[in-house]
Formats: sequence, C-alpha cells, structure tokens
Amino acid sequence: MKLPVSIITVGSLLVVFMVVAVSTQRGGVFRASRDHPAIQYSSGTTYNVVSELNQQLQDGAVTLKFEGRSGYLRSALEVFGIPVESQLAVFSRTSFQEHLVSMQNPRAIYFTDNISVAFVRDADVLEVAVHDMQQGSVFYTLQQAQSAVPQFQRNEQCLACHLTWDTLGVPGLQAQSMFPLSSNPNAYATGFFTDHRSRLEDRWGGWYVTGMLGPVPHMGNVPVNDVDDPNATRGLVPQALDSLKELLDLDGYPSAYSDVAALMVLNHQVHMTNLITRIGWESRLVLYREQMMNKSDVSELSNEIRDAVVEFVDYLFFIDEVPLLAPVQGASGFMEQFSARGPRDRYDRSLRELDLQTRLMRYPCSYMIYTEAFDALPELAKDVIYERMWNVLSGKENDYPYTRFSQVDRQAIIEILRDTKSDLPSYFDTAAQ
Repeated sequence: MKLPVSIITVGSLLVVFMVVAVSTQRGGVFRASRDHPAIQYSSGTTYNVVSELNQQLQDGAVTLKFEGRSGYLRSALEVFGIPVESQLAVFSRTSFQEHLVSMQNPRAIYFTDNISVAFVRDADVLEVAVHDMQQGSVFYTLQQAQSAVPQFQRNEQCLACHLTWDTLGVPGLQAQSMFPLSSNPNAYATGFFTDHRSRLEDRWGGWYVTGMLGPVPHMGNVPVNDVDDPNATRGLVPQALDSLKELLDLDGYPSAYSDVAALMVLNHQVHMTNLITRIGWESRLVLYREQMMNKSDVSELSNEIRDAVVEFVDYLFFIDEVPLLAPVQGASGFMEQFSARGPRDRYDRSLRELDLQTRLMRYPCSYMIYTEAFDALPELAKDVIYERMWNVLSGKENDYPYTRFSQVDRQAIIEILRDTKSDLPSYFDTAAQ
C-alpha cells in the first residue's frame, strides 16, 4: 500500500569525511542551540512522512516488502514516492558505512523534494533524511533485516557531520565533491561542498556521472582512493558513461544510472533545504525572544532576519548560478519525470521545467517554494521573503548582480507564481515594471 503524501523533498545523506570546505555562501549561520526552547530539535514533535509511515506500519495500514540484496529499498522508495530514476551512485568513502563503499559497490542515493534514501548494498541499514515541516532535516535508519513490523529509528549521530557551518549551523544536507586521494597514510581527504554556484569543473568527485555533458571537465567517474597521482585527472574531461552496466554488478540496484540531470538538481536542492531550515529557525528564535520581552513591533522583528532573507532569495532565484558551458542531457528518464510534476500555470508553465542548455531551470525560481517546509515557515519569515522576492522581480532591485535577471524571466516567474502559489501577497498582482 502506498503512503499518502503530498509533495516530498530532497536529501542527500552525504557525510563529510575530513574535508576542506570551499564555499561561496555570503550569509551567516544559525548560532543558537538546536535545543533552544524556540527550536527543540531533539525533543519537539516531528511532522514528516517518516514519522507518519512509522505509525502506519504499527497500525498495519502499510507494509514493507523485503527483497534480496536490496532489502527494503524498493518497497521504501515506492511508499515514499521516490522515483528510481533519481538514483545517484557515489563511491567516495564519505559515509558511516564507508567500509562497504567502493567503485564496485557504490552508495546509491534516491530523492525527491523532501526526502532521500541512501542504500549501501549488503549494509545493515538504509539511511533516510527527511525535511521535517518544523525541525529541518531529520535523520533515520531502517534495519536491513526482515521484520514483521519494521520501524525507522531516529539517528542523531548523523549530526556529527550533518550539523556544521557548511549546513548553515542547522541540521542539514551536503553535496560533497572529493579530490583524488593518494595511498599515503599521512594524506588528508579534501574536497568541495557544491551547489548551483559551483563550476562543473569542481563537481562530482567520487560520484558516477551518466549522460551527456559535452566536452566539459568535471571530477566524476575517476577513482578517488589510493590514486598514484591525485592531480592527473584535474581539469580533464573524464570518460563519458551511458550507464553503469559495463562497470559493475547491479544486483540490488533498481537503476543502471547515476543521472547527470539528477545530480544537478540535487546540487541545487541540498543548499535550498538548509536555507529553508535556517530562515525558519532564525524567525522562531526572534519571535520567542520578543515574546519573552513582550514586544510586538513586527517591522522591528522583520529587520532582524533581513540579511538572512537576502541570501535566501538570491539562492531561490539562482542569482549566482554558474552558467553551463555546454548542454546537459540525462539518460535515466529523470528529466522527463521531474519536469512533468506540477503545479502549472494557465499557460502550462512550471517552475519544475529543466533547461540544461545554459542553466539548470527554464524559469530561475526554485521549485522548493512549493514544499511543505516552506509553507510551514512562520508568517514573519514569509512576509519578509515575499517582500524581497517582489523587490527583485519588480525591478526595484536593479543593481549588479540583479542586472543578470532578465525582464522576460522576471515576468514569467511572476505569472507562474500568481497561478500556482495561493498565499502570495496581493501586490504580486501588479505587473512587473
């Protein structure tokens, strides 16, 4: 039986392993405790599809099927509504199950808008990260052993790597690109945390990449462990892969791909997920403090989160996106599956339409604006976000870097949002200038 869910989101479950972070972020980080009374990450109530599924498993309304070397993987993907076309294969040893991960036994990640599942063949557990409506990214594991009533167990040990400055000081997600590492026992693993602001040349170290990229250098498809010359492949165009069929035994994997289009979507989504969590937590902290001080000046409260909102909206609108140097084409069916999901406006346009010619999205506004986590943000946060969005879309913000945001794109985004986002302020009904 399929778990009833609305829109579900992305996680990557990428654990940091002794990395040097290279970041382009301009904003700050959340500095209070995750267990501050306004947050209560560890003890507060969760609102996510994993906690819902646990209850349905206990009630017998939903069952999971255990199958061969994939265990509960296929059944979990079906219940969560995660397409197998989203499969990504990572062979760098960047997981707490790293002892099982290799180029012949990569860790597979499957995702949609608010949940991701990571599978290591022959491992003890499935790893799950879900973007909770209140708590941000929450981490679970599921034992890969047949059980009458399987249950996902919350695992805060993941925060040892998933709560850092690179996740903006909140429990979050990371997309990591690793440099090749020599066999020297004194060598340190290094790499980048990447998103849509990163050059393709710096992405996907330790990942398989299938599909067409043109003659563009990237770091995928080459060994990253015990490499004779770690610099030998830097800046070169690696081997192009149509699929993984010729490289490894796929027993237990539901797909033969590690799709480049899915990789690019994930690169965007990971940081967007963290930004949503951070702006929510910052707003709750401000509201809690002002409530304790018996203040009610909304304009004063909103000023306290405006810097965070600028970063949030810039990322939402892909303001600092690095242009593609050549068209990108996936092969797994992910592009078609992802773009087919709505909502759509009266002209059949959607913020989920991929471009992949010169940039990621056809209309540069993140589809993550439709997630339940965004909708659940405090009204204080959404009011300031929508105000900032309108200032950019209407042309009021017209200095660099907003000069790169074309009038055609601004108008299209306004029209799409009007038809598909019911809580937009009334001033979005005004035509862009």
